[in-house]
Amino acid sequence: MDDLVSCQWLAANLRAADLVVLDASWHLPAARRDARKDYAARHLPGARFFDIEALSDPDASSPHMLPSADAFAAAMEALGVGSDDRIVVYDDSALRTSARAWFMLRHYGAPQVAILDGGLQRWLAEGLPVTAEPPPERRARFVAAPRPQEVVGKAELLRGQGSPVVDARSAARFAGAEPEPRPGLEAGHMPGSRNLPFAALYQEDGRFKPPHELRAAFEAAGVDPSRPFVATCGSGVTANSLIFAARLLGNRDTRLYDGSWTEWGADPLTPKEKG
Repeated sequence: MDDLVSCQWLAANLRAADLVVLDASWHLPAARRDARKDYAARHLPGARFFDIEALSDPDASSPHMLPSADAFAAAMEALGVGSDDRIVVYDDSALRTSARAWFMLRHYGAPQVAILDGGLQRWLAEGLPVTAEPPPERRARFVAAPRPQEVVGKAELLRGQGSPVVDARSAARFAGAEPEPRPGLEAGHMPGSRNLPFAALYQEDGRFKPPHELRAAFEAAGVDPSRPFVATCGSGVTANSLIFAARLLGNRDTRLYDGSWTEWGADPLTPKEKG
């Protein structure tokens, strides 16, 4: 299974016994949308709800921090997702949150995870069916095998870890010209970081841009997509679009700053720049 699958491919394989489909939609409070309620009203046949908010470390001071491996594995088994399954994630979010679910599943050891190109938006545009029926119960075994080398922390970034840092937030937030959506955060960005807003990687219909356009987007931001880099954003969600897009271009050596600006911007001792 490819990392990125089309709606037609998924429609043709939807009934495969080893295939699990997950709705990984999540929204900022300003969107005034309830992703779980939206899922209950309309989702792909057989899809299960991957709750990004719930699948976070409850003891972390920053939102959306990765949970423990045991907690993630238990949550996946309760959801009916096995580590050996073929897993396709999609979303119906302006934040393209399926990339976060893709990263988490792979980070904890699921080797076969794909994103549905275009998500629910494209699925509906192609006239494919949706349902409000809950998925059937499914027994599954998820053996967690986390990959700590895929994540970088604040302390390592402060020491200087050698790879460029690429920020997926909007240009206005990166420059400090627009306030952060979360209270208590300074505006601006990490000194020396590059800005590549995640939205620049997608077409209007929600699908990823073709490879030559993805490469051009990275290069316009001053980033070599074939080289190692650290991806960051507001709270570790949209940064995963950068990681996934780089993977589409063949890069397997990227890392996520999971705390992102919510952690960095809240710390009065971290260096910050504007402009």
